[in-house]
Amino acid sequence: MNKSMLTGVIAGAVAVTAIGGFAGYKALNPEPKFAEVLAVEAVTETRKSPKEVCDDVVVNEQAPVKDPNRIAGTAIGAVAGGLLGHQIGGGTGRTLATVGGAAAGGYAGNQVQKNMQEKDTVSRTERRCKTVYESHTQTIGYDVRYRLGKEEGQVRMDRKPGPRIPVKDGQLQLDAPAAP
Repeated sequence: MNKSMLTGVIAGAVAVTAIGGFAGYKALNPEPKFAEVLAVEAVTETRKSPKEVCDDVVVNEQAPVKDPNRIAGTAIGAVAGGLLGHQIGGGTGRTLATVGGAAAGGYAGNQVQKNMQEKDTVSRTERRCKTVYESHTQTIGYDVRYRLGKEEGQVRMDRKPGPRIPVKDGQLQLDAPAAP
């Protein structure tokens, strides 16, 4: 046997032994096919969105005044006061009573018309709007604690996993369908 042949046989024997040892190790220590899910916690986010809310409200306001100087009330009051004053006394006293009655009646008529105008109201419906904010809570993912062999880890997933997560070549298969 020559030296190169002997080297080839030895190299082949080493390779076969290494491959056999690796295969035996794999057979005795198989890689897990699933990671066990230990805990799942939903991750949420709260968002506020604006919304306009409108209501119809009855508004009372003073009616438009047709006689802002209250001439009609003053005139009617003055005439009535003058007539009443004219009934009192005689001579110069009657004249003074008539003038005084007219002045007092004019003032009273003016004030009566003022009070009536202030109480004269009109109603109208007004639409009032305001912006309110509504809160919406949305699940954006799941924090998953798992055990793969003897090691524990945590990962965030976009969907809720089942009791197990598939594993391929030692890596979690997060896109794979949920394992039963």
